[in-house]
Amino acid sequence: MTDAAPERVMALGSEAAAATAPAAPGTVRAVLYRDGRRERETATPDEARRALDADPGLVAWIALTEPDPDQVARAAHAFDLPRPAVEDVVVAHQRPKAERYREGLFLVLRPARYDTASETVRVGEIHAFTGHRFVLTVAHSDQGDTAAVRERLEEAPRLAAVGPLGVLYTVLDRVVDDYAPAVAELQDDIDEVEEQVLASDRDASRRTYRLSRQVIALQRAVDPLGEVLGDLLAGLERPETLGPGQPRPSGDHADHEAVHAYVRDVADHVTAVRERVDGFRQMLQNILTVNSSLVQQAQNEAMKKVSSWGGILVVPTLISSVYGMNIAPQRGFHWAFSWPLTLAAMTLASLTLYVVFKRNDWL
Repeated sequence: MTDAAPERVMALGSEAAAATAPAAPGTVRAVLYRDGRRERETATPDEARRALDADPGLVAWIALTEPDPDQVARAAHAFDLPRPAVEDVVVAHQRPKAERYREGLFLVLRPARYDTASETVRVGEIHAFTGHRFVLTVAHSDQGDTAAVRERLEEAPRLAAVGPLGVLYTVLDRVVDDYAPAVAELQDDIDEVEEQVLASDRDASRRTYRLSRQVIALQRAVDPLGEVLGDLLAGLERPETLGPGQPRPSGDHADHEAVHAYVRDVADHVTAVRERVDGFRQMLQNILTVNSSLVQQAQNEAMKKVSSWGGILVVPTLISSVYGMNIAPQRGFHWAFSWPLTLAAMTLASLTLYVVFKRNDWL
């Protein structure tokens, strides 16, 4: 008995570590839940489907990480997913959206993280099909890995007890929560480039443009979520409009209201993120405008200096050119004081122009 205890602890520890570690490409996990608590994991989506058919008290979450088309096809066949949704999953590169089918609700989400080293927004893609007593998620990159989401769900059995909508909310919440650090890190880089512009750093305009492209990438991931969450909230508020296979909250009325409140909270967070990202675009546009103004101002200053020195040099050039003309001698050309007076006139005129330009900040 005592010998078996350490082995059990080690097994539980290994299972927990496996649950939180990012899944490798091609990983398929099918986990069954009862009353919000994890019951067991099956080997394949087909086995999970058979378990659901045999026991109406179970809910399944099937998670595919960077699957190949065959894995998607097998999971789709097991849960009878609509063909258009399956095609979207296989092709990928979809914008965030919500589509309702008779069989269930299909969502496309775009998680995003910001790589400060390369100043790049890395956008992933998660497809989630939520049907009667099951959720099937497909992550097309490591940005969409659901291992941490599963851990969070299993720590909140009341949320998991709501059924597939509880799983879907947890995925949505994690995606939106991950936008916050990306937004904060982008804000830091935008503040830095603003200081670069004011310091007349030559690389500021290029960096500003690069950051603008990253803000647009984040905006494309975030903006459509407002419509997606609006559709989800509409279904929660008017469940009578849902198709027979579309997800509905299970459990008591309090749990239903809790999920509704959770989704509204996620929608509020999305609105806040959208507003900040919109502000970033305007801020970067203002930075580019200021940078252009500063560059133009520097060019004007350079032109004033060139023009000033050109004007100063014109006077002695004009005077000396008169005395250098190859014409018959005129009166005064051979006067004893003509040469010193000519030099004095050139010097005086040049000094006068220099003083005038200096006082007017042209030099």
